[in-house]
Parts: sequence; structure tokens; C-alpha cells
Amino acid sequence: MSTGTTLPVLQAADFASDQEVRWCPGCGDYSILAQMKKIMPSLGIPREQTVFVSGIGCSSRFPYYMNTYGVHSIHGRAPAIATGLKTARPDLSVWVITGDGDALSIGGNHLMHAIRRNLDINIVLFNNQIYGLTKGQYSPTSPLGKVTKSTPMGAVDNPLHPISIAIGCEATFVARSIDVNIKHLGMVLKRAAEHRGTAFVEVYQNCNIFNDGAFAYATDKESKADTVIELEHGKPLIFGKNRDKGIRLHGLDPEIVELGKGVSEDDLLFHDEKAPEPSLAYLLSRMRHPEFPEPIGVFRAVDRPRYDDEVSKQIAAALAKKGPGDLNALFNSGDTWDIE
Repeated sequence: MSTGTTLPVLQAADFASDQEVRWCPGCGDYSILAQMKKIMPSLGIPREQTVFVSGIGCSSRFPYYMNTYGVHSIHGRAPAIATGLKTARPDLSVWVITGDGDALSIGGNHLMHAIRRNLDINIVLFNNQIYGLTKGQYSPTSPLGKVTKSTPMGAVDNPLHPISIAIGCEATFVARSIDVNIKHLGMVLKRAAEHRGTAFVEVYQNCNIFNDGAFAYATDKESKADTVIELEHGKPLIFGKNRDKGIRLHGLDPEIVELGKGVSEDDLLFHDEKAPEPSLAYLLSRMRHPEFPEPIGVFRAVDRPRYDDEVSKQIAAALAKKGPGDLNALFNSGDTWDIE
């Protein structure tokens, strides 16, 4: 029933808080923040029904800069806090903002379980392959051989790949974008927000102080046409400055081929983000520079029952069967005794 009231039309500026944005000049976080504020009005969700939850790290300053509710929480535990919040208040739009160190080191366990439960939340992971807030130690996504303050002889840890982890946990929405590719980034964030279920977005984000140029191959105007491939649902995987290269399967392995030399578009791998089986999405997540162009865009977007919905159904069923609970009666039930 209509109340006769009209919600105010919001602009990007309405989602900017009064706090001074305190990231290093030139940091990629500014671009992600700008695109987030830009897409927010298009979602039609009131600010008071939007919550940003973060852990610890440079990216985790994010809630201070959004004029919504926010929680600057505990290192690595933002997915756990978001799980409780969304389960208790399924009416809220909940975003988790995290970094490669926050999410994939101490927070790896919490991230994995939030994804597998398929809560209706959005997780945005800023990946700069370094610990920025604590001044330049290597992170779980730093490449082999990376020389940092904590690995002066080069990292010997095999790096984690966030997209592969999310798909391995059977995330229902998985995407990747790049901080400076602002049109693409805005599109990905909007699609994540519109997805019902856990939406996981990795953003390649440049830390110009401690890991400058980590993704230069994917942002340089001269190279990116050959080093990045944009995923489009239902379309073949084509890339290159002249759009003359593609990806096809050779058995179970991807290979780069040239179009027009006995190879047509029909021979290429066609992207299907809605495939219920995640194997091809996982294969795409393993395509890494410099052997292959790295995919950006939506890897997977499927529908599956959501944790918060299922818990709400169980609560409703319990109430229908047993009625409202009585906390005092619960405390005084079972084996109780008085101490004289």
C-alpha cells in the first residue's frame, strides 16, 4: 500500500561522507571509491539500508568515506560480521570491503565460508599484491620472487589467486576489474549489487607507494589489448589490437590462436557465465599473464538458494510451530538449582 511519499532522488555526492579521504595521492582506492559512489544512486536503495563492513588495511578505511552505515571491524573478520548482520537483517544491502592481505591471510577461513553459504552480500577485494598499510611486506597474492621488506631474498610462497578461490568455493557471482578502467569497474560493481547471492569482485588496484606498476601490463595503453581479454556472455574469447587473436580449447587446455589462419570465431571458446558447472570459469581464472591475456569481467553469474533466505524460512517455520520464544523460560528450563 502506497504511503503517498516519494523517496528523494540521490546523487553520487549524497553518498560521500564528511570525512577527509586519507589515502596516498595517486592510490587506486580513490577510483574504486568514486565508482562505488557513482553506482549507488542507480540501485534505488536508501542510504540507511546500506552497510559497508571492512576489516583492517588501506582498503578498510572505505566505510568512513561512504555516507551510509558502516563497520570498521576486525582484521580478516569482515565476512563473519557481514554474515551475522545479513542473517539478522536480510532487508539490508551489505557490502564487504577487503584487501588481499586482510581477506586471504588471517581472513581466509571467513571469506571461504561466506562465499560457500551464498549470503546475499557483495564482497569487493582490492588486490595490490602487497601489504600497504604496514609499509610494504609481501602478501598472499605477491608473485614468486617478490622482493619486499619481509622477503629481502624474494618470496618463496606460491601466491593465491582470489578468483580461483572464489570459484572453488562455488561463488554464484565472480568478476574482476581494474581500478583505472572506470567504465568497466562501474559496470562490474553494479552487476554485483544486482546479483542475489554472494557477489565476489576482485579489483586490480595499484599501490603506487609500495608496489607501483604491479598491473602495468593490464593498464598500459600500448600493451593492454594483448594482455587483457574482456569476458562477454555468449561471445567468443577474442583479443589483440586488431582483434585477430583468440582462445580455444586444445583438449582440456586453453591455447592462443590467430584468426584467419584456418581458424574462425566458431572454433574459439565461447564464454558462458551462466553455466551451472564452474569448470570453465575456473579454467579462465587460471589464465595468467604473461602466458595468456588475463580475463576481466564476469566469470560466473548463476542462481542458487541463499543462506539468509533459508535461515529466515527456518525461523518462520519454528515460530509457526512453537510460537514466540520466552528467554526467561529457556534460562529456567532443564537442570537448574539454587545456591543457598
